[in-house]
Amino acid sequence: MDLRAHLLQGHVIPAQPLALDQHRRFSEKHQRAITRYYVASGVGGLAVGVHSTQFEIREPQHNLFRPVLELASRTIDEELASSPRPFIKISGLCGRTDQALREAELARSFGYHAGLLSLSAFKADTEDAMIEHCRKVASAIPIVGFYLQPAAGGRLLGYSFWRRFAEIPNVVAIKIAPFNRYQTIDVVRAVAESGREDIALYTGNDDSIVVDLFTPFTFDVAGRKVTRRIVGGLLGHWGVWTRSAVQLLEEIKQARKSSSLDAAWLDRAIAVTDMNAALFDSANGFKGCIPGILEILRRHGLVPSIHCLNPHEVLSPGQADELTRVSRAYPQLTDDAFIAAHRDRWLA
Repeated sequence: MDLRAHLLQGHVIPAQPLALDQHRRFSEKHQRAITRYYVASGVGGLAVGVHSTQFEIREPQHNLFRPVLELASRTIDEELASSPRPFIKISGLCGRTDQALREAELARSFGYHAGLLSLSAFKADTEDAMIEHCRKVASAIPIVGFYLQPAAGGRLLGYSFWRRFAEIPNVVAIKIAPFNRYQTIDVVRAVAESGREDIALYTGNDDSIVVDLFTPFTFDVAGRKVTRRIVGGLLGHWGVWTRSAVQLLEEIKQARKSSSLDAAWLDRAIAVTDMNAALFDSANGFKGCIPGILEILRRHGLVPSIHCLNPHEVLSPGQADELTRVSRAYPQLTDDAFIAAHRDRWLA
């Protein structure tokens, strides 16, 4: 697989959640079923060991980072064996440099192609220190940059950082997830002005998925107009209703070929954002985002509970009702029939 070419085509890449039973024990059966669901949905890759998978999997008392990565990789290989196609496995990489390098080595040993590099452990560090960290990790595995919003544990990263980040040779993509238009432009402009046409841009702005995928970002670079597009998404939102997300992205790709944009797309953009508001619990500062994802999967019968490793991570008051509301309001954006038809095999 040509990693860069695959990413530049633009794909749905879900961020995988963690399946725990009623006793908060890891359920391999259900974890495998989730991965099978994503592969059957037609996604172009999967991100494992990331925020949606719960960063706590790395803590010694849980010790789940290795088994979760290994199970996802093995399940993907099994599911694709009968009908092979390009598929990127992305591992989350966290911590200071020593930890991130250990995680990169482990990910490569399980067949992962790239690492989604979190900088949450560098909240008080200088830009120079962060760039040096990124360079060292990129020497071990191709990296996907990650602009994570502060509400989810990230920090502000300005144009200067992303301009320097784009100069790192082994950067293959950037996930843009500040949930902020100004900061999104910072990243795209930095990549455009770097001249790097081989870095794929993926939205992580779950509040603006459709708009991100339609927007041409055009800048004046050394006297010429340069346009870059966000080609796909690496999203927690796409960890549910995944088959519909694949269909949505394909429709967007076709619609982008037209010289004019049908105004009906603006309605769909709002529908997707409304669904995300319930899923990610925006009304409560995103406190219930991971339980929200798990609740939809639980309703589909793909996970046994909505428990998180952190017992304080629960649905917010009224969030379940909001999930019911949006599921009923936008049935065309859900996967009820698709999952019902295949769930028994995925759980076998």
